[in-house]
Amino acid sequence: MIKTGDPRSLGVPSSEARLHFGTELQELGSGPRRRLLMVDDEPAFELSFYCGTCPLLFRRLETAREKLSLQSMQERLTGALDDPDDGGVIDAFGALLAEGAYLPLLLSVEPRLIIPGKQGDYFSREQVTTWGIDQFWGLPEYPHTPYYRTFETAVDAGAHLYEFVVPMVPPTWNERERVKEYVALMEQGTVPTAVAISTLDVCQPSLGLGDDPSAHWGLTHFLLDGHHKLEAAATAGRPVLLLSLLTLGESLAAAEDCARLPALRARPSSARATGTLNQRRRSRLRANNAHPGQLDR
Repeated sequence: MIKTGDPRSLGVPSSEARLHFGTELQELGSGPRRRLLMVDDEPAFELSFYCGTCPLLFRRLETAREKLSLQSMQERLTGALDDPDDGGVIDAFGALLAEGAYLPLLLSVEPRLIIPGKQGDYFSREQVTTWGIDQFWGLPEYPHTPYYRTFETAVDAGAHLYEFVVPMVPPTWNERERVKEYVALMEQGTVPTAVAISTLDVCQPSLGLGDDPSAHWGLTHFLLDGHHKLEAAATAGRPVLLLSLLTLGESLAAAEDCARLPALRARPSSARATGTLNQRRRSRLRANNAHPGQLDR
């Protein structure tokens, strides 16, 4: 954490915004409506379901093809911001968003590029530990995009905060020369700034399908500007600043949870010791010769 601002109203009417959150239209006889992140009126990402008990999700859809960087802000964002509202950056990017309440956060992140199904993938590791695999497909959730992991820490004994940075388009779409230019700048000590709209989704399973039935606080940053910067930082092992505009009205989190976020994000990063709770409970079951599928209360 570098700095946080006060919650503020930003944006334009949803019909005029380049980016807004929406719900899929319900068709007769169809399943539950999907929660969506929309870019230029096209569904770009499917997000965690509204119930709060389904797994955390950011799934790129076929129509996610646009970045939302602003040419007028490029020079200002080449270096580090000293304050969330330095140089009018918040108002400039706020004009792309649907009107609502946003919490500005200026963060320092050291991104690690994650390929789904490979080492470090949240969906095939931590999420499976809590929810198990998808009961229909028999597979973990799949986000259909590479993404970056940046931070995690304990909320309390039964909850953990996981942070992600999600590019609007895959890193393979980035211009190689621009990535190399940012790598060179970073190796000279430059710390550039990226900009994202963010959600905080608090998800907790209702059934004990996994080994660690904990709450997952998913802080997900969808990049508006900084696709080349994040890849360069991951390549060079260098930090980058991230100006996050956290939507308060569209997150799946209570107001008091969002209010806790700056303090949680200021803690040291720490991984969760998964499985501890259920392992203890199962040990007691075995000791009591209880039925294997029955949990003591």
